[in-house]
Amino acid sequence: MSTATFAEFAERADYSLLEALTADPEATADGDDHRPRQVLSGHYVPVTPTPIPEPLYLAHSRSLFSELGLSDDLAQDDQFCRMFSGDLGVATGPMRPWGWATGYALSIYGTEYTQQCPFGNGNGYGDGRAMSVFEGLFEGRRWEMQLKGGGPTPYCRGADGRAVLRSSVREFLAQEFMHALGVPTSRSLTLYVSHAETVRRPWYSENSRSMDPDVMVDNPAAISTRVAPSFLRVGQLELFARRARSEAHPRAHQELHQIVVHLIERNYRQEIDPGLSFSDQVVLLARLFRDRLTALVANWIRVGYCQGNFNSDNCAAGGFTLDYGPFGFCELFDPRFQPWTGGGAHFCFFNQPVAAQANYRMFWKSLRTLMEGKAEVQAQLDQLLEDFPAAMQEAMQRMWSSKLGLPSANDALVQELLQLLVESSADYSMVFRRLSDLPEQIGPLQDCFYLPLSAPLECQWNDWLLRWRAQWPSGVAPALISAGMRRVNPAITWREWLIAPAYQQAGEGDTSLMAELQQLFSTPYDTPSADLVARYDRLKPREFFSAGGVSHYSCSS
Repeated sequence: MSTATFAEFAERADYSLLEALTADPEATADGDDHRPRQVLSGHYVPVTPTPIPEPLYLAHSRSLFSELGLSDDLAQDDQFCRMFSGDLGVATGPMRPWGWATGYALSIYGTEYTQQCPFGNGNGYGDGRAMSVFEGLFEGRRWEMQLKGGGPTPYCRGADGRAVLRSSVREFLAQEFMHALGVPTSRSLTLYVSHAETVRRPWYSENSRSMDPDVMVDNPAAISTRVAPSFLRVGQLELFARRARSEAHPRAHQELHQIVVHLIERNYRQEIDPGLSFSDQVVLLARLFRDRLTALVANWIRVGYCQGNFNSDNCAAGGFTLDYGPFGFCELFDPRFQPWTGGGAHFCFFNQPVAAQANYRMFWKSLRTLMEGKAEVQAQLDQLLEDFPAAMQEAMQRMWSSKLGLPSANDALVQELLQLLVESSADYSMVFRRLSDLPEQIGPLQDCFYLPLSAPLECQWNDWLLRWRAQWPSGVAPALISAGMRRVNPAITWREWLIAPAYQQAGEGDTSLMAELQQLFSTPYDTPSADLVARYDRLKPREFFSAGGVSHYSCSS
């Protein structure tokens, strides 16, 4: 039965994190804790969000509402709107009248850092804009709901804790698009905006070609709510492992143990038998996370997604995509594609498997700390880390085989194709979708290239197509091969130059384009109508190459 009222929604509350983990002993009881400070122990800080004034409804995910058993009408219910625009004064029944913020450690590409913390020691680092406000059971599953843009917390590092409409629209659309693509991800619940509060952020002037933002822009403040089974991150495990290794306080080892147990309960209990010894549960956790992480990154590359910023604190310990900041989708194929101006080659499109291994190493290091003194268990963990490259390669081979409709991996054929994509200035998504039609010659692919093909390149393509077709599974009808490829090669992809007008118009009160994209992105493998194909299935126009805020952008949100 659908949850139709706010009172019914409130009855779903069930706060396992608050019951199982430890609050910061120096926190206030009422959540009035909004200034940067050191948090020396505990897993979370109770904190009340700061509501945006005069919130206006922009969007909700009908798909997620349906999965949660929520009535669509709830999205515009006054109490529901107030809660998910930051006003926990509406909390009723078993709900808590405050949310919670969590700290993380930071590792960038496997190197530990503390200088991003305002205190230089890691005790004040966390997500400066995120706080969870609800955890509950819906249709038999546990979900956590987290505001992005809900105001300052002890981890805000002196910032305002707000999110701008631009980044909020991008994350709202991207999470649901990735879900529709079949990529594990956090989800989007709601998006509300305030035109009575603006926040100033650096961004790009019109027609800017600057790499870095060149103007300050006033943006409407927005709050989006993202939903996941939990928001535990690799960086959280790291924080407690670092404290345990340094014996930062008497309960440091216990707090590390608690958060690992909670991770298993929240994200892996269906696969990890509670009857196993704790050591065996930890080893199985390490194996399962490795499986999820390698499959996740292979999926990213399958759909053309680049996370941009893939630090350990942006890596969900549940093995799904989290934190849609300076992300992008590859259009003109470039293995080094990196939309984030602060990201560098280490987080570029095709280096994401290596970045994932760096994050896995920090996960492994945390579990190894927990298993201190248990040499046999540590040896099993060491073997899982050592075998990460092989597991990643296997996931990538499965992915490429599925994209090409092949029964098994053919590394040489894949590498030749990728080289052709580079030499031909090809659009990544368009080529693979056209290949799903099983062309015999290069002709049907001609609209996928940003420059005319030379005669030698046409010959190379025709030769590759011939050898590819020879690898098809014998006895399988071509129509079945095509259908299988269409299920993994989307007809529509995210093109930033088509997204920017949606958030610009939403800022002016027109959400029609945003709603159109939301609908389009809900079925990315379906062939769109001719009208939608003409608008969305096309090459990036020349004027958007090198355009600030479209081809590249800062982490500003």
